[in-house]
Amino acid sequence: MLKKILIILFWLINYTNLYAKDINMNNFNQKYLSNYFSALVSTNNQDNDLAIKYFNSSKTLLLEHENFLKQYVFSLVEDNQIKKSIQEINKQKNKNTSNFFEAKVLLIVNEVKKKNYLTAKKYSDELFNYEDNRTFEVVIAEILRSYIDLFLERKFVPIKSDFGKLNLITQSFQQCYLNKSKSLKYYEKLINSEREDYSRYLFFYFLNLIENNRYNEINELSNKINILDSNLLILQSRDWINNKEFFKFKNIFSCENPNHLLSEFFFLVANLYSSEKKLKKSNFYLLISNYLNPKFIYNNTLLAENYFINENYNKANNILNKFQKRDKYYNWYKIKKLAQIISFKNDEDKSLLFLEKKLLDLDDPSVKVLYDMANIYKNFDKFNKAIEFYDLVLLRIDSNSLSYAEVLYRKGGSFERLGDYFNADRDLLKSIEINPDDAYVLNYLAYSWLERNLKTDLAIKMLIKAHNLKEDDPYIADSLGWAFYLNKDYKKAEEYLNLAIQLKPYDPVIMDHYADTLWMLGRKIQAKYLWNNIMKIENTSDVDKVKVKKKILTGLNNI
Repeated sequence: MLKKILIILFWLINYTNLYAKDINMNNFNQKYLSNYFSALVSTNNQDNDLAIKYFNSSKTLLLEHENFLKQYVFSLVEDNQIKKSIQEINKQKNKNTSNFFEAKVLLIVNEVKKKNYLTAKKYSDELFNYEDNRTFEVVIAEILRSYIDLFLERKFVPIKSDFGKLNLITQSFQQCYLNKSKSLKYYEKLINSEREDYSRYLFFYFLNLIENNRYNEINELSNKINILDSNLLILQSRDWINNKEFFKFKNIFSCENPNHLLSEFFFLVANLYSSEKKLKKSNFYLLISNYLNPKFIYNNTLLAENYFINENYNKANNILNKFQKRDKYYNWYKIKKLAQIISFKNDEDKSLLFLEKKLLDLDDPSVKVLYDMANIYKNFDKFNKAIEFYDLVLLRIDSNSLSYAEVLYRKGGSFERLGDYFNADRDLLKSIEINPDDAYVLNYLAYSWLERNLKTDLAIKMLIKAHNLKEDDPYIADSLGWAFYLNKDYKKAEEYLNLAIQLKPYDPVIMDHYADTLWMLGRKIQAKYLWNNIMKIENTSDVDKVKVKKKILTGLNNI
């Protein structure tokens, strides 16, 4: 045990940047040093309350060395003690200990809240003094400065750098701050973007329309929202619109409020860090966002997700309980996430029982709830129950819509898994009839036919179309390659399976298909190499390893 502790202390000393600057160990009180180490261990173990306790016990070090203060500040923010974190920075703002990027961000936040924009500008200029700024920090510095200039001068100040859609997002909010009607065209550019999903900004577009009393446009746009796969904020917005609860938009956001603008920006930053799995920094900026606009509680879904990823289920649970039954889509999100936590902590059966019990408690389950339950049953291999719920969804949506086609696809897939090919083919063909350019449905049905040795020529045509629609999809490329293999066109098969394996190098099914093809082309050493690699993949039921082992011994003879 002592050896293990010594190893941990050695790791901490060498890898926490504790000695980034020359430090005279004679100045250290051993008790303070021990407390600081304990604080770091507690932070790494996500026991933030304990970390703060140890940090408070080692303040002599915190006040003398930059990294100590930085760790302490992060822990305070994580504990929602943002005011105290700012106080600690202010005590040391003329010393090197407070000379780090996040300290300046907190000082800017403090000055903006007090409407001291000149002082905020001074701190925003200092953000550019950090030579080791990473990409996100450059973005934060540039956009924060543009907001401070906006608040100071009350005029639009373009961002100097090109950050792609981030520029447009910032312009949208800044124009809204200056002139609400003018900002509409900026929001329209965002929500009509074809490449990326910027549907979140539909909420702010709705808010702008509400403030301009353009209710006919609101209702028309709301009716176009896809109720099966839109994000939570937009589904909840649609519900508020349907219930004429327009005041709820105004209750949580105003683009005239500088705090709210910065809150939305920091929420965006938190998402960027979360996408890079930098969850500590994501939480830091998300909690600052909440501090600036505590009314926008719906942003806490990101915090819940971050805690869930870190397996900090107690904190995730506490965040989820902020969502109330009156906001039905966030309430349903809470129920699903709690079920997921039960699944990870206990077992899947208890998770499903929890969901089923909560479903009975809902007064009038929405189409979204029914659709999610159908998908959940399908994931649990309870295909008959899935089909039952898919049928309930189909009764409540437009039979000519893309959503109807999507539900038929999932329902058809459930029939296919049950071996009911008649009903599977019927639903999948109907789905294609409604949406003939859905590459995934084309792929699913065509591959099913290939496995049943049916309509091979038509299946190949469908797969060629699917591949042309989704050229970078490895599974469609694999299906097309396998279709050519079954048709004994091994050269064509190799072309597409080679592409598939480049797109998805370690997928055992693709590897197996490619190895079979290489064997038939006489490239037997390469085929055996791939089969051997399949045998090294752990925890996979996608391929029959007994058959793969036989292939290694005898090739494709007697298989």
